[in-house]
Amino acid sequence: MAISVVMPALEMAQENGKLLAWRKKEGERVIKGEPLLEIETDKAVVEVEAPGDGILAGITADVGAVIPVGQTIAWLVAPGEKPPAMAVTAAPAARASSSPERASAAAAVRATEQRVEAAPQMSPKARRLAKELGVDIGKILGTGPDGTITSEDVRSFADGRGAAAPAGLQPLSQVARLMAERTTQSWTSVPHFFLVRYVDCGELIAAQKRISQEMEKSQGAAPTITDLLIALLAKVLAKHPRMNSSWTGEGIRSNREIHVSVAMAVKDGVVGAVIHKANTAKIAEISALRRELTERARAGRLRPADITGGTFTLSNLGMYKVDAFSAIITPPQAAILAVGSISDRVVPVEGKPGIRPMMTMTLSSDHRVVGGAQAAEFLSDLANAILEPGKLL
Repeated sequence: MAISVVMPALEMAQENGKLLAWRKKEGERVIKGEPLLEIETDKAVVEVEAPGDGILAGITADVGAVIPVGQTIAWLVAPGEKPPAMAVTAAPAARASSSPERASAAAAVRATEQRVEAAPQMSPKARRLAKELGVDIGKILGTGPDGTITSEDVRSFADGRGAAAPAGLQPLSQVARLMAERTTQSWTSVPHFFLVRYVDCGELIAAQKRISQEMEKSQGAAPTITDLLIALLAKVLAKHPRMNSSWTGEGIRSNREIHVSVAMAVKDGVVGAVIHKANTAKIAEISALRRELTERARAGRLRPADITGGTFTLSNLGMYKVDAFSAIITPPQAAILAVGSISDRVVPVEGKPGIRPMMTMTLSSDHRVVGGAQAAEFLSDLANAILEPGKLL
């Protein structure tokens, strides 16, 4: 029986994805779980694995096409089998769900009247022609309905007669364009409030060195301060379930699992790579997974599971020598922790001036989900965990 290959939905409000590459050619045999295609969403470039075994057939989407979520773009068939005739494909259940949180997320996206399209709209003929002529579609101004780029626009541009984008205007990739939209949406619709806490990291540094020495004996990679922060953060979140909750639009949803999303810089934006069930993972496991996710993110090889399901985000800019910053919440999460660099500062030590390695933490919280006192208690417990990491690690 033929298996459909569809544009996947990686998050609630995702409407489409851009096809970047087919990893297999039509007519090639594919094994379930094997990388089949690469797509670009507002979060990242991700690899999509084959949903089953079969021969790749009936490809309907070209590289560069922007495709609605749920649309069938190819089939996996048995040898000698023909792909089914194309029909209107319903969006997956994840998008069709009428659950409050999904309906709310979709409504929030629709409410942005001045929404910028994820990519230039153009006819399939124009896209093929642009590819043949080697034309950068980001520099073409469409003259068709709603600014659609036509094949004539492509020919005119190639001949030097077409309208180009204004000089000095740099076209945005889908990742950069939608990241700008989503951060604007979060900042203007989520009632942020911020709490700041300075914490002595002397014991955290000592714990990192001790664990590194232990892992070196077993030929394991040394964990970073970020790895230890992920572990401590997850364990403290277990004691403060409200901080691990989500806003659905109708109310507050409790999340049973603790999945820490780690902000990582990639080309044109930031991606939140997720450490699933971080509160039950060992330091070595967290460290290995974070390194693997970092490598995949930088190489543009993230998988859908790598960037979905986060319940709380950690953003660490300490490696860039940033002292402190405030981060924007990633809906529907209720909070994000921004961490600065660890640097020596003069602070009171037993009533006398002393120099200690200090770090600034800034907690951004959604006031619809979390109250000021609740966030303060969470931040206090996290600071205490960093002061005495040995109790939890």
